[in-house]
Amino acid sequence: MSDINIKITDREGVTHDVVAPTDMSMNLMEIIRSYELAEEGTIGVCGGMAMCASCQVYVINDPGLEPMGDEEDAMLAEAFHVKDNSRLGCQLHMVNEMEGLEVEIAPYP
Repeated sequence: MSDINIKITDREGVTHDVVAPTDMSMNLMEIIRSYELAEEGTIGVCGGMAMCASCQVYVINDPGLEPMGDEEDAMLAEAFHVKDNSRLGCQLHMVNEMEGLEVEIAPYP
């Protein structure tokens, strides 16, 4: 089993040190849900299909994320509260290279 350490700031401004597995094919949205860091029904509304932006996060420390794909870019172009460092949590799959990732969960529309 391989785990990485990441920091997630919730919508109330509280930062959580989180251990995320890299061997379970989980994405950041699923990690946020499993740690209950966002109110039920306000994250991953579309089920992780890059169709709702409810899992939008602001990347504070990027240890080397994969580039944004076309679907993610298109969804963020239509989302609220978007910043230059916005990403969709459902599109960020937990891999060893994400050790030290720091994000803040964006406000829910």
